[in-house]
Amino acid sequence: MPTRQRYMAELETMNRDVIQMSTLIEESIGKVMGALKTVDADIAHKIIEDDDVIDELERKIEAECISIIAKEQPVAKDLRRVTSIMRMISDIERIADHCSDISEYIILLSKEEHIVMPDYVEEMLLKMKEMVVKTIDSFVNEDIEKAAYVKTSDDVVDDYFEKIMKELCIAMKHNPEAIKQYAYYLMIIKYIERMADHATNMAEWNMFIITGDLER
Repeated sequence: MPTRQRYMAELETMNRDVIQMSTLIEESIGKVMGALKTVDADIAHKIIEDDDVIDELERKIEAECISIIAKEQPVAKDLRRVTSIMRMISDIERIADHCSDISEYIILLSKEEHIVMPDYVEEMLLKMKEMVVKTIDSFVNEDIEKAAYVKTSDDVVDDYFEKIMKELCIAMKHNPEAIKQYAYYLMIIKYIERMADHATNMAEWNMFIITGDLER
């Protein structure tokens, strides 16, 4: 295979693997939403088990990136793409880890007396998932507007976090018998907030790929 053709094939394989990894994280977030809504420990256990698949894909893509840099010495936009992907897959892997973290708390919640999920947690999850989906779309289509939208959406998730945290603190005072469950939800929303931060990081790397400017 000619050198240029091999190089393009390697880039295509890398991009395809990133999309596969991104699809898996979308599915994992969807499962988290369902498990949290129903406090389903079985689904939560499955999410934790599936995290290994995403970890393996991260290692595979990282090796592909290193190989391309070492053998092909990409320049300009190709170099930005390869180096940015190395950072993005780390963010995806962290989002997957937080899906597992939330699942651990879902399992703990399933062992306690049921309480109603605090207001706005579902909305916060939906907004975070939208950010992840739009970040992935931005990467696939080199859509800078979607990347910019994700960056501004992080403030919305932060506002949800502050609002829910205040309500949980009030609930703990009024219903001390359920303080353990409220503490679990406090940890859950913190992980959701971190997932949104990782989606924002990915959006910034997408903008760097497209424009060559990196605003941190």
